[in-house]
Amino acid sequence: MSFKEKFAKYYSEAYLKKYGDRLTQVQGNVLSIKIHEKSILWIFHKLTVSLVIKPEGSRSVAKCDYKKSRWFKKPEFMKISQGNSLVVQGLKGKKGKENRESIQVVNILNMSTKQTLMPIEGGIPKVQKIRKTNRMK
Repeated sequence: MSFKEKFAKYYSEAYLKKYGDRLTQVQGNVLSIKIHEKSILWIFHKLTVSLVIKPEGSRSVAKCDYKKSRWFKKPEFMKISQGNSLVVQGLKGKKGKENRESIQVVNILNMSTKQTLMPIEGGIPKVQKIRKTNRMK
């Protein structure tokens, strides 16, 4: 095992130890998206995105928040429109806090346009739909 592999393994184990119980994933269609950009003195840029997603096979909705701050350059966000099919990976809110229902976005996979917010190894996995078959008795 090289130094780089050991470091990556240590980092992933520490991340799972810290956030393992809060990791979650939501797959569904976008109901609404709000993008808010703000710049302070043309130097500091803030990007806040709010997504409302209706998971497949569920009546409830999931609220997802993405926040990014950057010096000198504007942070970029992928193009998402209403009705797109998304897979959102993120962290649930802490139990004692007021925003425990919302999901803090780590990565977004847009299945409609085959794009990702953060690049992942191996590309976008293919989503397989399960076909129900009727069997004769």
